[in-house]
Amino acid sequence: MPRQSIVGERLPGFDVVVERGPLRFFARTIGDLRPVCHDVAAARGAGHPDLLVPPTYLFSLEMGRPDPYHALGVLGAGLSSALHAGETFTYHRPCFAGDRLHFDLGITGYTEKREGRLGLLERTASVTRDGEPVAELVNVLAIRWDTAA
Repeated sequence: MPRQSIVGERLPGFDVVVERGPLRFFARTIGDLRPVCHDVAAARGAGHPDLLVPPTYLFSLEMGRPDPYHALGVLGAGLSSALHAGETFTYHRPCFAGDRLHFDLGITGYTEKREGRLGLLERTASVTRDGEPVAELVNVLAIRWDTAA
């Protein structure tokens, strides 16, 4: 199977409820000390329904999906041959603790460089809340292949 044939494959979608505890932990870990990410009263005082989700937290939630390394398995690559190579976020509206988010996932790109010894796998997640778009996440994994394709 040519590796490029993975492009267009849909991955299992999933739902997740944003929980306050993990959100606070993530915000603290990345150094986001804004009260709206830690204190419910401060968030509500700022006009939010609950704690505000920090910008990159959606990627953390996306990694909690069922079988997060499925695409690597399909390609025949081990986790030890993959490296996080980048991510981009496009936001349509903010998210908050208590939100039930739906992630719709797919493989949107695959290219090879260095005579097939390096693959770049692009995964995209469309995130919605109550059917309304929240964000688009694009993640790129670099995969080291031992031999040329």
